[in-house]
Amino acid sequence: MLVPLFAPVADSEGPPLVFLVRGSDVVLAEGDPSDWGPGLFVGTLDGRHCWAIDANTPGAEAFDADRSVNLMQLFGRVDEATWVAAGRAVQLVEWDRNHRFCGRCSTPTDPSETERSRRCPACGLAAFPRLAPAVITLIERDDGRVLLARNAAWPTAMYSCLAGFVEPGESVESATRREVLEEVGIEIGSLRYFGSQPWPFPHSLMLGFHAAYLSGEVAVDGVEISDARWFGRDELPEVPGPISIARQLIDDWRAR
Repeated sequence: MLVPLFAPVADSEGPPLVFLVRGSDVVLAEGDPSDWGPGLFVGTLDGRHCWAIDANTPGAEAFDADRSVNLMQLFGRVDEATWVAAGRAVQLVEWDRNHRFCGRCSTPTDPSETERSRRCPACGLAAFPRLAPAVITLIERDDGRVLLARNAAWPTAMYSCLAGFVEPGESVESATRREVLEEVGIEIGSLRYFGSQPWPFPHSLMLGFHAAYLSGEVAVDGVEISDARWFGRDELPEVPGPISIARQLIDDWRAR
């Protein structure tokens, strides 16, 4: 199990696990993180210390592109807890890289010694890692069929649940209803919370729901969504792999 921490609170129970990060590519290694350069503490994984190293910084030349694995492809090659740790490492490195200068006055920032933040010594602005909450929902009709949609940007004919980001001033419930209405033109009734998933592409938290169809005819927006259809259990199209909460929503519906 991964325990996210800002700094070690006990000795590592085994060789530290080091995530060398370059973009969304990761190399997993073991050993003293100082061998690769300054690191960000990720937390503990079954008692082992985990560190994230920006492979673009001096001292991280050990990054081996031939050994690197894209975070998306890493899923299934390691256990889920290690994959979650790798995703946290990627997000922390990206946040640290993007906030080395103050967004208000452009002064170089300093890392805090007591919390996960970078602070501007000139104007005092503090930058913390941020998550973008997003909602994803599987809509079901009274006849048991569910609505799946194809994103216009996807290179394959895969269909998935409807999803979108929560906007300022919205609850997750109102965001879900707005996204569905905007993307496929229908209204939904009751929502049932299913679960959540950290989604490090690049820094989202996915909140999953089952929703009941209420009214309207499917009319895709033609911009983000190219097609949307009602499917029964025995006629599903290509759907997302087990990495995503979308697939978990679909599998939960199929099992009922």
